[in-house]
Amino acid sequence: MTNASRAALALAVAGPLSIVLACLPGPAPIPAREALTILASGLGLASPPSDPALATVVLGIRASRAVLAYAVGAGLALAGTAFQGILRNPLADPFTLGVSTGAAFGASLALALGFSAPAVLPLADPLPFFGLLGALAALLAVLALARSGRELRRETLVLAGVVTATFLSACIALLKALDESSVSGIVFWIMGSFQGRSWGHVLVYLPYLALGSTIILAQARELDLLSLGSAQARLLGLNADRSRLLLLVAASLLSGAAVAVSGVIGFVGLVVPHLVRRIQGAEHGPLALNAALLGGLLLLWSDVLARTLLPGGVELPVGVLTALLGGPFFCLLLKRRAEAA
Repeated sequence: MTNASRAALALAVAGPLSIVLACLPGPAPIPAREALTILASGLGLASPPSDPALATVVLGIRASRAVLAYAVGAGLALAGTAFQGILRNPLADPFTLGVSTGAAFGASLALALGFSAPAVLPLADPLPFFGLLGALAALLAVLALARSGRELRRETLVLAGVVTATFLSACIALLKALDESSVSGIVFWIMGSFQGRSWGHVLVYLPYLALGSTIILAQARELDLLSLGSAQARLLGLNADRSRLLLLVAASLLSGAAVAVSGVIGFVGLVVPHLVRRIQGAEHGPLALNAALLGGLLLLWSDVLARTLLPGGVELPVGVLTALLGGPFFCLLLKRRAEAA
């Protein structure tokens, strides 16, 4: 068994275990045995608990939040792996092409327009819908700006992404300036948080996670060839533009849907693929799988820390925490690349 296989097995076991453990801490601590009994009852493996309130806390609030945090972390890390392979740049992440900023603008527009979902219909929440529309619109704008004839160059993709992200950031600032009543909601949402998320948000995100991860994992060999450069990939029989476009759409779906259900959470897509690459190499098959598994764990425990770090039930936005943890790592990465050059 290779190192990558052993790491995948360990991470796969740690995932469900971490989700269970993440249901224990909170403003109202629940004994481990009671929480496990409630979770087992939710799976039909035990009789219903005697206290419905505790069941609501564990199953309705903490379990859904833990599952969503793990799924979003896996999606962001997988999207980051794809973007870094497509652009041949280990510093690329879901924000590089402006897709995440597009999702942020879409959701901010929904907040500014006053759209809200009934509490009994979490699937009717307009934020994921508007966020995903914004992400797809940003991707289309980037592709339109970057395409030169029939060719799609990675250098122009990055420049188009920077321009698109800058323009959409200005649009978000304009929304906040025009509608002061929505400022607090937009700012809190942009900081990224899983507070108030439910199983409805999990159901919204899972189809995009399944579709995007299936495409990226199936295109792992194509990512290996693209990392050699377009010319070399064509010599090896790959339609580089078609593969690059397919992977861009898949990664954009993952990152756009993630931002749509959780707000803006940075550095997961940047840090996790780079960590895994340094440990086991750059082959994209095992890299993508282990990055997804590690990204889920990282964001899950970041969320646990964000909601338990401050006393009195006060929560930190998890996007702020990942930025505080990932910022120094990003600076270290830049410094090492400068020294290597």
